[in-house]
Amino acid sequence: MSNGTTLPEVIRVMVVDDHAIVRRGLLAYISTIPTFNMIGEAASGEQAIALLNEWHTLGRPLPHVVLMDLQMPGMGGIAATEAITRTHPDVKVVALTSFGEAERVHAALAADAAGYLLKDADPEEVAMAIRAAVTGGVHLNPTIARRLTRRMTAPTGGLTSLTVREREILILIAEGRSNRDIAGRLTISERTARTHVSNVLAKLQLTSRTQAALLAIREGLVPPG
Repeated sequence: MSNGTTLPEVIRVMVVDDHAIVRRGLLAYISTIPTFNMIGEAASGEQAIALLNEWHTLGRPLPHVVLMDLQMPGMGGIAATEAITRTHPDVKVVALTSFGEAERVHAALAADAAGYLLKDADPEEVAMAIRAAVTGGVHLNPTIARRLTRRMTAPTGGLTSLTVREREILILIAEGRSNRDIAGRLTISERTARTHVSNVLAKLQLTSRTQAALLAIREGLVPPG
């Protein structure tokens, strides 16, 4: 999902993973993309937060996106994601997880993560997730999305409370449309589109576009991925 933000000329990326080989691999890939710039790495959630706080204090540019391993010794990725999104709301976090840890991603929803990747994702998907996060979107790996939708607790009956227009809005949210895109598609103002999105989330008792997208997938309104 996107809020209509345009991509910066250079996207600053930070990687947080306790496995050096994972960090080296992502660094090697990101360095091949002219519009991506790896500005830092950390081996733990605590180290990542300390670096971000230090850079903020020194007035250094913060990363646009943090690629965050969910399972690490000490502060796990979910707690680190929650701390980062609360303290540095302009920094987006994309979760990295293995197939067997997919359930952890469900908990990361509440931490406002901006994407979910399997660690064996191909380079193109990594780039897609980073770009989506920067523009306010959410990239959901289809495999993770399917597993998450089976565990969602949002009331399905809430869909019946939506108007025809709000149901249409929900589908557009799940398709990754920004408020600006929704406004253009429905020939309404961006402010009206934003109001509709807020109403949809409130009626469905959801707190993020990610949860709305997962609900739409679970209910068959849009396909996973």
